[in-house]
This record gives sequence, structure tokens and C-alpha cells, in this order.
Amino acid sequence: MQFNSYAKSLVVAVSFAVMAGCTSTGGSQDGSMDGTGSAGAAGQGVTSGQARGTQLGQGQGYGQGQGQDSRIPDQRTIYFDYDRDTIRPEFESVLNSHAQYLRSNPNVSVILQGHADERGTREYNLGLGERRAQSVERYLTVQGVSPSQLEIVSYGEERPAVDGHSEQSYAQNRRVVFDY
Repeated sequence: MQFNSYAKSLVVAVSFAVMAGCTSTGGSQDGSMDGTGSAGAAGQGVTSGQARGTQLGQGQGYGQGQGQDSRIPDQRTIYFDYDRDTIRPEFESVLNSHAQYLRSNPNVSVILQGHADERGTREYNLGLGERRAQSVERYLTVQGVSPSQLEIVSYGEERPAVDGHSEQSYAQNRRVVFDY
């Protein structure tokens, strides 16, 4: 029974890899701010001073003066569309940076923290946060990261990045955070 679910997960992961290899997007894919106050294709304003514990606007770069493989990527948060658990194309480069770091540092592990905005029931949002973290986990394993380096935790709506009842606030709370 456990092998069967593993096989299904592997098929899904391979499907994501094929889709990721076939996609083409224009513009910046690093999820960073474009200077106009909008983040990514959704055009939702997110500034680095608004979100607690996230590092927006810093791109996918690494620490200054260090090799790519020795430093944790600066951007540790990716965002999701409303009621979705699919990875947005503009965050693929962020995920690729984390995958490269984790492959180069097999002794490092990360907790993928799934979050949701406050809309919906507590149970639904816990499930949605888990599905978002699982999407990131599948993407990373397809990129060659060992599953033993990845752990999933869902906080649902319980740990918002920002308080508020606007679409801008909700957009910042629909996320997965890399916790090294």
C-alpha cells in the first residue's frame, strides 16, 4: 500500500518536471519586486516591510562573497493564487535555487511551511497549506533533492504573515516558507 502511494507521487513528480521543462514565461521569474509595487504576474502589491519573517524583494541571489552552493538562497517564500496549490511560474527559479542548494548540501534539511489566508474553514485551510507544501516538495524531489531532506508542516490560517482583510493581505498569507 505504501509503495503504491510512493509510485503515484513519483508519477506526479515526473509530470511536474515535464511541465516545468516545457513552460516559457517572460519577464522576471525570481518573484522579486519589479519596482512598481507588484509581485509577479498577479500584480498584487507586496513590499518587504509588510511581511513578517519573509525576505521579499531580494531575488534569488545568495550571500555576497560566497559560492552559490554554500549559502541558503535569500528568498525563502513563494506565493500561491487563491484556493490553488499549483506553483506559479515566476517562482520556479526560486525553487530551482533551493533545489541546487539542497542537492549540494545533502546534510541540510528544510521544513516546508504551508500557509493559507483566513477565508475558508480552519480544516480546509490546514489541508490547503499542506497541499501547497506538498507541491513544493514534489517540485524539489523532481529536481533531485532527497526526500529525507524535506519535511512538511501546515499552519493553515493560524500564522498570517500580515493581518488584514484585503486582497493584498490575503495574497501575502497564501504561501510556503522554507525554514532551514
